[in-house]
Amino acid sequence: MPLKLTGMSEVFLTDFKSRPGRSLPKKMELLVKAAGIGRLDCKDKFTAIKIHFGELGNLAFIRHNYASRMVELLGKTGARTFLTDTNTLYSGSRSNAVDHLHTAYLNGYNPISVPGAPVIIADGLKGTDQVVIPIPGGEYCREALIASAIAKADVLVSMTHFKGHEQTGFGGTLKNIGMGSASVAGKLHLHSDSKPVIERANCTGCRQCVMNCRHGAVILDAGKIAVINYDICVGCGQCVAVCQYDAAQAGESSSAQGLTAKIAEYAWAALQGKAHFHVSFIMDVSPFCDCWGMNDIPIVPNIGILASFDPLALDQACFDLVKKSPATSGSLADPGGTDSRLGEDKFLCIHPRTDAEFGLTHAQKIGIGSRSYTLIEI
Repeated sequence: MPLKLTGMSEVFLTDFKSRPGRSLPKKMELLVKAAGIGRLDCKDKFTAIKIHFGELGNLAFIRHNYASRMVELLGKTGARTFLTDTNTLYSGSRSNAVDHLHTAYLNGYNPISVPGAPVIIADGLKGTDQVVIPIPGGEYCREALIASAIAKADVLVSMTHFKGHEQTGFGGTLKNIGMGSASVAGKLHLHSDSKPVIERANCTGCRQCVMNCRHGAVILDAGKIAVINYDICVGCGQCVAVCQYDAAQAGESSSAQGLTAKIAEYAWAALQGKAHFHVSFIMDVSPFCDCWGMNDIPIVPNIGILASFDPLALDQACFDLVKKSPATSGSLADPGGTDSRLGEDKFLCIHPRTDAEFGLTHAQKIGIGSRSYTLIEI
């Protein structure tokens, strides 16, 4: 598997201390310039800014002011920039492009607040616009179902809110790219170790699953009920994505290790053939994902903004900084008393069934980047 980064990677950090003439968006700009974003060749190239627009009711996601400064910076290079994310697997305010765009606009990602870059929902109206990208030698996935607008972009810049996650321990850059670049069917693939099943009582024989299975694994039996040939089925979940009657359903949930490893392989696929650069914000570190329509007390104090060409080193640095930080009093990471969990994996304390370390190890194994880094403060 190419895309291999070896040795010690550079990760740049700036804190949230500000003064007149040095606003936080300005500090982010100085940070990414110091980290070398100017080395990206973006002129006349479709440049995707992969970001999470936030679920309605959630206030922990990245403010649009940072995205606006990034758009302005990339615009000076001649980039054809757009802001993007994919539809969600669950039913919520971002499960289709119409609702997703409405949510993005309400949360500040609109042409007035972020001029110069349209919002494009990468996997289309219903989450079915995708490109199948092979993963040679993938241990968990033979192929990745990547949202079309991201797969076809020339350059990818990720902006990630680093926070907790109930299934992966934390949600960082690799999750933003891996899970966040997957189409709806791709998300089903990521979340399931087993293959889809048909709830026969719900099937109407509409044939949508038959027509949309690219492997020919679904047919209708004599009673015009869908049947899956598991000798052919690859478990992609496309039938579940297109079924309007809850007849095609996802299989059993993925294990914690399997999910983080799959996310790493999907991130590998999403970055193939692209110049890429990554920014992560350790602020408002909520214990749960921004996909929730709420956010709880941050588990650690705000730490800073980090940037790197290496998405794995960036995740590792963020993870280490959160471990070194004291837990916020009253948060889910606060054990009470005088113990502030210094040096502990606070995400594991909150989500004991997760295994974030496994995902980081697998990402290094497949060549996304390096867990070894030099932290450069500016």
